Amino acid sequence: MSENYIKIESKANIKNLASIRLCITSFLSEINIHFDELMDIKTALSEAVTNAIDHGYLENDDGIIITEAIIKDDEKIILKVVDFGKGIEDISLAMTPAYTSKPESEHAGMGFTIMESFMDEVIVDSRVDDGTSITMTKTIKKRKSN
Repeated sequence: MSENYIKIESKANIKNLASIRLCITSFLSEINIHFDELMDIKTALSEAVTNAIDHGYLENDDGIIITEAIIKDDEKIILKVVDFGKGIEDISLAMTPAYTSKPESEHAGMGFTIMESFMDEVIVDSRVDDGTSITMTKTIKKRKSN
């Protein structure tokens, strides 16, 4: 089994989101991945990182976010976004479509729904006052060789 990975540690600042997306999508583009799949992964990644910043650290950029991408056998992609912020008290409630802890925010409450729509699996592990880890997996569709 072959495996390759990349790990990015960044300040929890929304200004870093574009750089994280660019780095991870560039890394993933080295395998035989369809553009639509890459965009799905990029969207799910954006939601996870944005959630870590907005909810994990309450938009206080003193925290750290770790983003990892793993490619297994050129077909399975695992993304992991970790923050060390406030954590989630009720994961089931937080993952309920349209639920938000910030009703004043535009488009709030769709982050986990979007992640689950674009990825094959989304696992959330969180502890109050200790942070949250989101692990997302997607298997890339096989291409016919010409």
